[in-house]
Amino acid sequence: MTEAASVSALHPMQLDVVSVQSQVVYGRVGNNVAVPALEALALTVAAVPTVIFSNTPHYPTIHGGAVPIEWFDGYLQDLSARGALNALRTILVGYLGNPAQAQALERWVRGLLIEHANLRIVIDPVIGDHDHGIYVDPELIDSYRSLLPLADGLTPNGFELGHLTGLAVNDVDSAITAARTLLTGRTQWVAVTSTAPDTRVGNEVQVVLVTRTQAEVIAHPFIHASPKGIGDLFCATLTGHWIKGAGLPEATAQACRQVMRALRHTDQKRCAELLLPPRAKGHGNDAGQRHEYIRHFTYRIQSGDTS
Repeated sequence: MTEAASVSALHPMQLDVVSVQSQVVYGRVGNNVAVPALEALALTVAAVPTVIFSNTPHYPTIHGGAVPIEWFDGYLQDLSARGALNALRTILVGYLGNPAQAQALERWVRGLLIEHANLRIVIDPVIGDHDHGIYVDPELIDSYRSLLPLADGLTPNGFELGHLTGLAVNDVDSAITAARTLLTGRTQWVAVTSTAPDTRVGNEVQVVLVTRTQAEVIAHPFIHASPKGIGDLFCATLTGHWIKGAGLPEATAQACRQVMRALRHTDQKRCAELLLPPRAKGHGNDAGQRHEYIRHFTYRIQSGDTS
C-alpha cells in the first residue's frame, strides 16, 4: 500500500470548534487564551490566525501583521478539504486583521451553514474599549456589521456595542436597548461585557445577557488587574460551556467565574500577562470556581416587543 493510500484509509481528526482570531508569540490574547480555555473543557479546536504579532501593541516594540489573505482563505478552505468539519459544532470569531479577511470568512461561513444548519457561530466583534478607543482598522466596524447576522451569539463590550449600533451605551438599560437591535437574522443572544464602567455600582462589574425574551444582569466583584485577553477568555469559556449543554445564563456565569479566577491568579503572581488558573486536581474544571461570588438580576421583556 502506498503512503497516500495508507493516509486515505485513516479517519480525519474531527473538530468541535474552529477559532478564528489573533495569535501572539508572547502573551495570552486571542487564540493563545481561547484554545487552552476550550481544550480545558475537552473540546477539540483548530486555531486559525488572523494576525501574528510578537506581542500586543501596548509594548514599546511589536513585529508582525495580518496574515496574507491568500493564506487566511487557504487555511479555511483546507480545513474543509481535509474533512475535519463533519462534526463541527461551533465557529468562534474574534480579532480580524482587515476587511478582506472578514469577506473571506463570511463566504466560508455561509457555505458551511448550507450543509450544517445547526452549526453555532459566536462572534466577539473586537473593535476597541473605553480605555484605548478604537484599535483596529475603522473599516472593520462595517465588516463586523455584515458578519453579525450570521452569528447565534455576540460578545461585544459596551464600547463596541455602541459603535456597532450607533446608540449610546452608558448604563444597563441602554445596553439592553442597544443589544436588542442586534437580535436579527440568526442572532439569538448578546452578552455585553464591561457594560458601563463609569456607572459601576459599588465594587462590582456587570455583564448583561440579552435574548429575545429577557435580559439578565450577572454581577461579580471587580478585581484590580487588567491584563489583555480578558474578553477573549470570557467569550471562549461562555462558548465552550454553551455548546457542552449549559443554558446561556449558566454558561455566562461560568465565564464570569473563570475570568475572576484568572484575574485573581494573575494578580497574585504579579504578572503583566493574563495567566489561566490551575485546574483543581481530581475535581474537574468547575470545582475550583464554586466559591466565586456572582449575582443575577432578570429583566423581563414583553413578548412580541422586538423594537
